Amino acid sequence: MILNTEIFDLTGETERLIIRPLKKQDYAGWLSGFSGRLESQHKHDPGKLDLEECTEEWFEELVRKHQELAGNEIAHVFGVFRKGDGKHIGMVDFSTLARNEFQWGRIGYTIHNQFWNKGYGKEAVKKALYMAFEGLGFHRIEAHINLDNFPSTKLAESAGMKFECKREGFLFEDEKWTDHLVYYATGSNFRFSDL
Repeated sequence: MILNTEIFDLTGETERLIIRPLKKQDYAGWLSGFSGRLESQHKHDPGKLDLEECTEEWFEELVRKHQELAGNEIAHVFGVFRKGDGKHIGMVDFSTLARNEFQWGRIGYTIHNQFWNKGYGKEAVKKALYMAFEGLGFHRIEAHINLDNFPSTKLAESAGMKFECKREGFLFEDEKWTDHLVYYATGSNFRFSDL
């Protein structure tokens, strides 16, 4: 497992992408990625967002908060950048569910919808899972997905995660307890050879 001081430099690269924590100098690229979003494409796609309060000072505080979360082993948040032009195309994050004898976390991912259908999601999630196992010391990573979020289940499967179960009344959202599908990968069953 890496030391906390190394978390802020943890970086993964694929053929087309760089996955790393956000830095203060990423503000313009981050803002461009979020500003370029198209209207919502389906129920689970937030589409365009209100970025009025997202000033450079706000962003610096966000970067500091990400570092604090990582330093306290609460969450690790990574930006996804395209190698050719450095464009910010999305985010991948890992929340710590339990450490010690579990080494168990949850993955979240989003690719800005203007970059969909180019394989970036699969590429980013596969590499980020590798980073979670090899760099962050997790043994098991789960994705918790709404039953009708078909693009997310397709992405989890294409990145090598396996369906485990449906958890009933698992997450409180939209003012009610909702069921979720659980996909998982472990450091021992993940296909590292496919990277």
